Amino acid sequence: MKIRPLAYGLIFIVLLTYGLHLGRVNSAGVANFQTRQLQETDPEVTVEIPTGATGSDIAKILFDAGVVKSSQAYFRTAVADIRSQKVAPGAHRLTLRLSSQQALNQLLDSARLANMITIFEGEWKSEVASSLVTFGFTKSEVQSAFKALELPPGFKSAEGLLFPALYSFPSGTSATEVVNRFVARFENEPVAQEILAAKGTYSPLQLLTIASIVQSEGDNADFAKVSRVIRNRLEIGMPLQMDSTVHYIKGVRGQIFLSTTSTLIASPYNTYKHYGLPPGPIGNPGALAMTAALHPAEGDWLYFITVAPGDTRFTRSNSEFVTWKFLYEKNRKAGAFK
Repeated sequence: MKIRPLAYGLIFIVLLTYGLHLGRVNSAGVANFQTRQLQETDPEVTVEIPTGATGSDIAKILFDAGVVKSSQAYFRTAVADIRSQKVAPGAHRLTLRLSSQQALNQLLDSARLANMITIFEGEWKSEVASSLVTFGFTKSEVQSAFKALELPPGFKSAEGLLFPALYSFPSGTSATEVVNRFVARFENEPVAQEILAAKGTYSPLQLLTIASIVQSEGDNADFAKVSRVIRNRLEIGMPLQMDSTVHYIKGVRGQIFLSTTSTLIASPYNTYKHYGLPPGPIGNPGALAMTAALHPAEGDWLYFITVAPGDTRFTRSNSEFVTWKFLYEKNRKAGAFK
């Protein structure tokens, strides 16, 4: 069990990447705009970069919009700069009459992206759904999008399959396309592929469930240790008693104190009341938490607790854990967790 504020953690920002293909580039000009000092009053245009656009496609789009004078010049700049492979699809606000390098820099500036949605590490599916409604989709569209998902074998919900990242979408993208992109991003992540292909002691669903608990319970540096505690408890038939599973049931965040009444909630996700793992993930874990689920640290720990911010302790001894719990209570009452 870990007692600490539930936090989203660091935003893991991942822009969807696009291959840069060599090929012929048609251009009406050969001279590039000279690099100039940009002014706040410089005119801007919104440019749509479609999904799957190649380097030559982007070069033509920029030329046609008046952003660069030469598509060939932009293409050469893009080929020479590996960052060009990270230009995201979607609507970009770009200044007119830029040099090729300035144009690439603006394309890589996430602040110039429109139609952006961020999934945070540990975020719940319900929170992602709310973000989609805020984005502009109706609740009905979002519900239909999730229902239409083709889930991996053994999964009954998209919970855990929505990869934490920063996404940008072209205007007119449907809710179904957006949700499918979230899952596709998960399926393209190497560590997620390793989880989905697992055939050992734990099924893919169980591994992703462990990862989601790790994400909710630990800091990045402690993920592998938390994963080991979970496995050690499962192996000896000891209840997990993870606060994060109760927070998930209640749909609340930011609570560091868990009442006895809360631990009695009748739900299969309540790891105080039920032995073993919950029936599915309790959030959407990032790559680090998934890696920890697959590769836990070596250790015999059965308990862990954060006695103060940045001070998480692991032990196999119940008496030592109880001592640390008193220290945690002392620090909590003193306002250490505010």
